[in-house]
Amino acid sequence: MLATIVVSVMTHAAAAGSFTRGCAARDFQLLTMIEQQESAGSVSADKLSEALIEMMNARIVCHHGRVLDALAIYDSIARTNVIGM
Repeated sequence: MLATIVVSVMTHAAAAGSFTRGCAARDFQLLTMIEQQESAGSVSADKLSEALIEMMNARIVCHHGRVLDALAIYDSIARTNVIGM
């Protein structure tokens, strides 16, 4: 369910602007990790929401051409306890 929603949003966003391969790859990696944790029940709904909101922020930043800033946001998400990289 979560993947369907996020992929739908990403598809629409990609049509609206460029989404670099680096951002797309990092986004997909984090989304996969979040889904695994969600399936395992190891992440709270609040933390999941926070991570997804930050991912949307990273997508917007990337669409504005600030790829390095977007990748830094993705890295920040990955460092949180939500993802645990």
